[in-house]
Amino acid sequence: MSSVINVTKRQGGFQYSSLGDDFEDDDAMSYDSEDHSNAGTEDVEMDVGDAKRGGNSDIVTPGELITDDPVWMRGHGTYFLENLTYSSVAGTVSRVNRLLSVIPLKGRYAPETGDHIIGRIAEVGSKRWKVDIGGKQHAVLMLGSVNLPGGILRRKSESDELQMRSFLKEGDLLNAEVQSLFQDGSASLHTRSLKYGKLRDGMFCQVPSSLVVRSKNHTHNLPGNVTVLLGVNGFIWLRKTSKMDLSRDAPPGGSTGAGGESVRGPTGATSLNPSSNVSITRLEEESSWQIYSDENDPTISSSIRNTICRYANVIKALAYCEVGITQERIISAYEASMAYQNVGSLIERDVMESIGNDVITVEKMRGANQ
Repeated sequence: MSSVINVTKRQGGFQYSSLGDDFEDDDAMSYDSEDHSNAGTEDVEMDVGDAKRGGNSDIVTPGELITDDPVWMRGHGTYFLENLTYSSVAGTVSRVNRLLSVIPLKGRYAPETGDHIIGRIAEVGSKRWKVDIGGKQHAVLMLGSVNLPGGILRRKSESDELQMRSFLKEGDLLNAEVQSLFQDGSASLHTRSLKYGKLRDGMFCQVPSSLVVRSKNHTHNLPGNVTVLLGVNGFIWLRKTSKMDLSRDAPPGGSTGAGGESVRGPTGATSLNPSSNVSITRLEEESSWQIYSDENDPTISSSIRNTICRYANVIKALAYCEVGITQERIISAYEASMAYQNVGSLIERDVMESIGNDVITVEKMRGANQ
């Protein structure tokens, strides 16, 4: 006979333990000696007798028992008490070899190298900007990681440091890429491309970062002459579609507009040599002082503004229904919202639930047809 601590049930949102006895088979609570001897070289499988220990898809809540096997190494989202491993957050169980962790369902954004994010300038420091990206810490944008006006590729001087607020100041929004991570987990950003830079001529909205589905491209042109930038950190920017946005989706063959006029980029960049077929990454010819301009486009019509507001509200509806944010779902929700003339009514609870149900129904029908 053996007596162990075993969790039997939950009561009032907390767990309590009881003594288990009269086990018919002691081997059910222990590993075979041969398997135990090879634990250092082979992946140890969890006890499948517990429904909460089956694999990476199990959802656990704070204080819930994950495993009673001391072989597992404890990772993020777990804690150890009396030889038992419990979850400290609400999330899904993840197993990597012998490392056991819990990925939270909701939480602050954790940056990764290569992420396309949107942030807000929080502080201007010495040769760097501190950027709020919705994470546990502010990200850092170094002066050497931005493009100088005019596309001049040279070392940054003291005069450039004195003009930092003329480039980006507190409160400015920008989209950038995570270049690297520091040892403390904070991110280093860069904007060395015309698809990154200061944002204007649009509207900002925010959703939980876990709802933004990662993809190869996070900038999409939507119906109604609107472009959306989906930041992996949950920050979203909606703006009027520019000619540079259209040229990005167009076949190769030049970046000039109709009639050979210069093409203004999404961040305000203007081609200095419109007759040459240069790519969007040719910073020497595409950058100009207008990249860091604070002036919005005065020619944006009220219909475009109304369309941008409609897209912002349908994105809020998707977030309310906890539906992942993708280009296809945004377009589907936008089409469903056309049944409501008043844009402000789209954020009412019943309307948001109706839009979310329509999007899910369309996806089910699309999957059935495939």
